[in-house]
Amino acid sequence: MASPNIITLTDTNFNQVVKSPGVVLVDFWAEWCGPCKMLAPVLDELANEYAGKIKIAKLNVDDYGNVAASFNVTSIPMLLVFKDGEVIGQSVGYRGKPALKAMIEDALR
Repeated sequence: MASPNIITLTDTNFNQVVKSPGVVLVDFWAEWCGPCKMLAPVLDELANEYAGKIKIAKLNVDDYGNVAASFNVTSIPMLLVFKDGEVIGQSVGYRGKPALKAMIEDALR
């Protein structure tokens, strides 16, 4: 079950969420993507651990390909880290929890 701390992004709320103050981790994913499914429970854990410190959000590239294309998302899962509205980090493909925690901790500095 997905964490209630994960924000579902659409083309209408994307800019509002990622341009908000603080750190936002965005997962570009699709239903048919195996590595995306492997990543989902890791993101759920991180969303719970970092609740109140960062936002974790997901955008389905099949539903909102126009948004994904605007960030040159060509492979999924792709994670972008935004800080105060600017992209400060990215990761392509499945990465384990320690690597993602390191990305988040870097962004919080």
